[in-house]
Amino acid sequence: MHPGGYVPFEHIHVCQDEIFHIQQGEMRTMIDGRKLIGKTGDTVTVPRGVKHIAYNDKPEPLVCIVEYKPGLDHYTTMQCFAGLTLDRDFDGRGLVNIPKIMYLLRRANALSLPRPAFLPEWMFRMGMEVFFVIGKVMGWEALYLKYTRK
Repeated sequence: MHPGGYVPFEHIHVCQDEIFHIQQGEMRTMIDGRKLIGKTGDTVTVPRGVKHIAYNDKPEPLVCIVEYKPGLDHYTTMQCFAGLTLDRDFDGRGLVNIPKIMYLLRRANALSLPRPAFLPEWMFRMGMEVFFVIGKVMGWEALYLKYTRK
């Protein structure tokens, strides 16, 4: 992560623990409202279901290996996020197109789900269903096939 970089929004991994193995630099995190600083050589674990966000507010790059346990279908989830990013389909805040990512994750029946912390679970699930229907009508299946190569 570049100096000044951050994860675009506080989120929750519904079914996975997220583990940061810090290789270089310093990572500031907020985990369930508590500040935690991880330094080179540290491992920071965020249990599933816990809201969190990570920042690099230091002048040097942050290098870490991020692990998700269990792995589930994380590769497919990242294919969808990366596909939208590479297609430059994101908003002014740097977030990928929310309706499309929700369609793609629902289409994949993804278990590796990052949910924005400000959205209650029921609203997130309902949004996925609504955007799935919209995506079917709008032809977003082509994006799913492009990004996942299925």
